[in-house]
Formats: sequence, structure tokens, C-alpha cells
Amino acid sequence: MKVLRKIIEINEEKCDGCGNCVPSCAEGAIEIIDGKAKLVKEIYCDGLGACMGECPQGALKIIEREADDFDEHAVAEHLAQQEKKDKENMPCGCPSTHIQTFIAETPCQCANKPASLTGGASALTHWPIKIRLVPSNAPFLKNADLLVLADCSALAYTALHQDLLVGKVVMMGCPKFDDVPGYIDKFAEIFKMSEIKSITVAIMEVPCCAGLPSIVKKAMEKSGVKIPMTEMVIGAKGNVIGK
Repeated sequence: MKVLRKIIEINEEKCDGCGNCVPSCAEGAIEIIDGKAKLVKEIYCDGLGACMGECPQGALKIIEREADDFDEHAVAEHLAQQEKKDKENMPCGCPSTHIQTFIAETPCQCANKPASLTGGASALTHWPIKIRLVPSNAPFLKNADLLVLADCSALAYTALHQDLLVGKVVMMGCPKFDDVPGYIDKFAEIFKMSEIKSITVAIMEVPCCAGLPSIVKKAMEKSGVKIPMTEMVIGAKGNVIGK
């Protein structure tokens, strides 16, 4: 039923697809589709505008127009379907989901490799590393110093292992193309269960990375757990431009 009411309007010309607005919408009314924020259905938007303050481009505003009435029951079903879909899409039989913990390489071990395979010792101590693949109850998360890493930064920052990864557990992903609500839920579960000691969030300077720190903060709010958090911004040329 169409009614005259307040509802979000998204200016796609201004939107850069950063995804900051997605975790701010508790009803799941906004998704990043083809690199732009989209209103999934009018019935999911309550018109309160909680997402507006998270948009760095000013692409969101509340307007009054005829729209389908807000439906709380539809929202609940929508969120339940999202959660179910996320679980079904987890490739549980894939070897990439098998938990492994191992000792980081030492310089001596690295020296024994062929020259073509050496580039410094690896500080990685566990597998998997993708946010969607790491189980919330993975043993290597317990009492860990957590490094939340935007995918692209791993390639841009050549000193990643030496400067950031030593002594840390890493989880990496892309806040633009991956499942933002799923990320929030995953981190919230981890924060509740694993007694994380500290969090370092490393992102690229590009706008689409800006949503990752927001995701972690939203997860802390959802979990009710406060954890010391440091943010690091890496330039496209691999230089550190902000901490």
C-alpha cells in the first residue's frame, strides 16, 4: 500500500560505493549493487535516516513521497533470509575452510628456500584468512591481537609481514564487494567469544575501503565489547599516509 511518508533517496551520481551506509541500516534496506548503494525495497526503509551520517559524499537524504509503507515483519523475514543465505553460501567442504595453525617462518627457514621463493620470512600463523571463511570460534582467535586487512593493501604494502603481521591474527576482505551485514555479524560473534586484545584495521586510501573501520566499530557496538583499535591508511604506491 502506497502512503505519503519519509524515505531515503540515494543520489547515484554522488555515490562512490564505499558501503558506509550499509551497516548503519539495521533493517538491511541498503545494499551495494554494481558499485552503487541501492534501496533494496521501500518496505525495508523506516525513513529515520540513520544511514545519512555515514555517507562521506552526501549522497543520501530523506525525502517525503508516496512509497510502500514500512513493514516490520517483512524486515524481520528479510534479515532472516540474509542470514540463511550467508550460511548456505559458506563453502564448508572447501579445503580453504579447514583450520590450520602453524609457526611463522624464521629468517633461517626462509634462507633455505630457493631464491625465487624468498622475500623475507612469512609472519602468517594460521589458515584461513578471509573474513567469510574464518569460523567465529577458531582457536587462533582466542586472546589475539587482530589485524583486519583490506584485500588490496596486502599487495600495495610490501612490508606487511614485517611491520603489521608479526604477532597478529589476520582477517582480510573487501568492504565494497563482500557482505557487509555478514561481516558485522561475524566480527560481533568473534568479539563476544574470543576476548580479542587489540584490533588494527589497515585500509587503502581509496573511498571504497573507508567502510571497513566502520564495520568493525559497528560490530563492537553490537557485541557490547570495547577493544582498543588502531586505523592505518596505505597509499596506492604502498606508502603509509595515516595512522
